[in-house]
Amino acid sequence: GCLRGGTLYNVNPNNSAAKKFNFLAEYPSCSCITRRAMEDPFENDQIEQFKVELQTNGPAAAAAKIGAYLEEQDKIPLNIGITGESGSGKSTFVNAFRGLDKKDKSAAAAPTGCTETTKEVKPYPHPQYPNVTLWDLPGVQFVRFDFFIIISATRFTENDVKLAKEIQKMEKKFYFVRSKIDRTCGMKKKLRVSSMQKSLEKLEVKSPKVFLVSSHHFHLYDFCLLQETLERELPAHKRAALLLALPIVNFEIIKKKKEALQSKIKFLAASSAVGAAVPVPGLSCALDLAMLVTTAIKGRVQIIPLFGLPAAAALSFASTYRALSTFLNMLAEDAQRVFTKSLGLHTSV
Repeated sequence: GCLRGGTLYNVNPNNSAAKKFNFLAEYPSCSCITRRAMEDPFENDQIEQFKVELQTNGPAAAAAKIGAYLEEQDKIPLNIGITGESGSGKSTFVNAFRGLDKKDKSAAAAPTGCTETTKEVKPYPHPQYPNVTLWDLPGVQFVRFDFFIIISATRFTENDVKLAKEIQKMEKKFYFVRSKIDRTCGMKKKLRVSSMQKSLEKLEVKSPKVFLVSSHHFHLYDFCLLQETLERELPAHKRAALLLALPIVNFEIIKKKKEALQSKIKFLAASSAVGAAVPVPGLSCALDLAMLVTTAIKGRVQIIPLFGLPAAAALSFASTYRALSTFLNMLAEDAQRVFTKSLGLHTSV
């Protein structure tokens, strides 16, 4: 057996399921699966498992396995520890990171304007992606977190340095965020970052990464650099969770969200090709790139009816893939227009 044209199963002449779906091996549109798999060894391993499942247990079992895989991907936890002194802007950062503005008074929003010090761990799940949680911490006594962000509105304190050293001992990633930077003027940005990094190094913080951030203007200053750093340093299987949860602060993040969702689309289309549509949990954010895709497939809606024939299944893969990709392209373009308008720009996108 081999992966020809991106098919999801081993072509075994003695296997009825393989015979029935042998056309996929010849169908050009399926090659997207192969190309993506070559770029991502983890996905390649998953595809091999789907091929074995189809060969061994048939189309329904393969579709179920794809569905379970997608559901598992949607539930990969990403836990971000947020810590800093009282009044450092932690809550505002937590809200902005999750796409909630200062006017949001819902229960999901972290209370802002408080002067009390955090005394217990407080989780703030992302409104659209509950597997992504930001935690307001009084310290770093927990090891569940994928990385930590240490926030300060002025200079980093002795307590901030102590926290960083504790995180170092845990061999976890941590990042310093100098918040409320829009209220600060004076030294040039590069000089300011360099000065803070040198000060932290003198206090035995190893290779400190410092980012200047305004939680009211994520598209300015260093938030984009922070986002790129987090994406680069996270384990591969956690990156999609981060990308989908990030607020839209530039055109690049729109592109990356689209790519993350495009990866899911090929599995949805493949599942349709073997006889079952796979639902994806609802994503309700107005700017979220997944909204239209979710509407198309939520509740096990199948775009192309299947008739149990190889030709129908071939049509289902190609048509489902193209339809969902078209939806995704449309929504990405809309997101770009809305983002451009929000910045007061008049360039075409």
